[in-house]
Amino acid sequence: MKDRLTITLWDFTWYTRTGPGEPFEDLDEAFRQAAGRGYNTVRICAMPLLLFGTGLDTGALTFSGLGGGYGQRTRWYDVRHTTTLDARAQLLDLFRGAARHGFKVIVSSWEYQQSPSFLTDDSWRRAVAAIAPPARTDALAGALAALVDLLKAEGLDDRVAFVELHNEVQYGGLTEVTGAWGDASILGLQPHLERGIEAFRARHPGVPVTANYARVPVADMRGLPRNADVAVFHPYVYGVLQQLLDEFALRDTGRPYPQERAYAELLRDGAPPLQDWRPDAWRMDATAVGHREVYTHDWCDPVKWDRWLYDRYGEHRRAMRATLDTWIDVAADWAAGRSVPLVFGEGWVGYTPLHGTFEEGPVGAEICEHAVRRSAQVGAWGTLVCSNAAPHHPMWNDVSLQRRLNEGFLK
Repeated sequence: MKDRLTITLWDFTWYTRTGPGEPFEDLDEAFRQAAGRGYNTVRICAMPLLLFGTGLDTGALTFSGLGGGYGQRTRWYDVRHTTTLDARAQLLDLFRGAARHGFKVIVSSWEYQQSPSFLTDDSWRRAVAAIAPPARTDALAGALAALVDLLKAEGLDDRVAFVELHNEVQYGGLTEVTGAWGDASILGLQPHLERGIEAFRARHPGVPVTANYARVPVADMRGLPRNADVAVFHPYVYGVLQQLLDEFALRDTGRPYPQERAYAELLRDGAPPLQDWRPDAWRMDATAVGHREVYTHDWCDPVKWDRWLYDRYGEHRRAMRATLDTWIDVAADWAAGRSVPLVFGEGWVGYTPLHGTFEEGPVGAEICEHAVRRSAQVGAWGTLVCSNAAPHHPMWNDVSLQRRLNEGFLK
């Protein structure tokens, strides 16, 4: 299948990390490196609401990390420099680079999850929060349509592979309209997403539009938008990683954080206590990744973390493989039932510390290889080596793995 998409996840990092020596200082070089690894598609937060839905002046936006050392050893948060850029010019530079290097772009938004946390003031966060929850999908649809209007005026709209109303819609600010969270919000979100898809399609009927989901919500597939042009899922299987999250209550603030156990089993010498490691309060409100998880990623000893997972992986190996296979099969069946293409835009294990190597090591690489092979077997239009295979993660250095898996998918 010649038009298959080999995806590298550039998320919001393509505009938050443009400083000296950072991975997106030179967009052309980032595209060259991606092409050398066998990629032909990038997936981004195109900041549509910021550019076309908030009324904010985007000509000189200043981005930074979350303050001090907070997030500097946490994936996606390790912004090293404070930089100022023209957001619209940066967007056009990315699409012009995509055109020069023969790339497609999956256009999405992380604005109700974490993108606004990287601005040095809270104007972006306040602007998107001020949109009434029932109007948020409509606002995203209008902003994304305006973004495509701009690309069309610049002769760049052919670079768009498809448009997503938002990233992982069941985890973020879009759910506020439902009064639920996670998969419990899927049924309530359905009419809002369907309305947003129709609103975008009315303005750009030739551009595929959809919404994407964390994991594959096998118990709630009936609640996915019935008018989506692409079926997009993020199959993070977690398994042994979920055991770590559960035992250390990293995402469950209803239980105490086991500080002494964390010191013994996960953290580096000299780690401060949890309560002493915080960013500005508004930044915590602007990101979906919780305080406990960032703290533990920032202060973990990567060797301890990886050893913890390896020691227990045997108990989860078969279940993780079975879950991944089931999710891929269910996703493929749902896509086939609606005669729409299937894309896996993120995956496969889960959210690990920046310097952890579980997903980059022999176990993770085997999971990636299996997932890419299964993606091809079920006829997916697009897939990725894994979410960590991008310029802002250490796995980018494993050129041979990325090239081999991408070439195998494209055969």
